[in-house]
Amino acid sequence: MTPDALFNKAKETNIVPYDAKMQSAFQFGVFADELADLVISGKKTATTSSLDLYEKNEPLPQLGAYDVVLDSKNQAICIIQNDNVEIKNYLDISDKHAYLEGEGDRSLEYWRNVHNDFFVNEYQLEGLVFKEQNAKMVLENFHVVYPVKK
Repeated sequence: MTPDALFNKAKETNIVPYDAKMQSAFQFGVFADELADLVISGKKTATTSSLDLYEKNEPLPQLGAYDVVLDSKNQAICIIQNDNVEIKNYLDISDKHAYLEGEGDRSLEYWRNVHNDFFVNEYQLEGLVFKEQNAKMVLENFHVVYPVKK
C-alpha cells in the first residue's frame, strides 16, 4: 500500500483527523524491515536523526505530526504520531532513549556502537566528518496509531 493510500484510509476511519497532514513517509535505513517490525510490535517507540544532515530548508519533525513508516519495498507499514521531539547533543542521549529505540539488547552501549557507525557513514556520504562531541541529534518519541494488517 502506498503512504498516501494508507493515510487516506486512516482518515476515512477517523483514526487520523480528517484535516491532518502527513509529515513524511520514510524507511529506517538499511534495516527498514527489521526496524519497521520493531515499531509494529511496540518495541521501537523512538528514533534519532542528525540535525547536521537535514537539508537547508527541510523542516524538522514536529510534535503531534503523523508519519508513515515504510518497509524496504517502500510499502506503507503503519502510521505513527510524534509524542515528543527534542534536540540534544549526541553524547547526552540517555539510556532511556536507547532503550526506547528498541534495537539489540536496548542498552546505551549497543545504541552508541550501532549509531556511531551509522552516523560516520552518513556524514561521509555528505562530505562531512561525524564528531560525537559536537553532533546535534533530533530525538523523536512516537506511537503507532494505524498499523497495516498483514
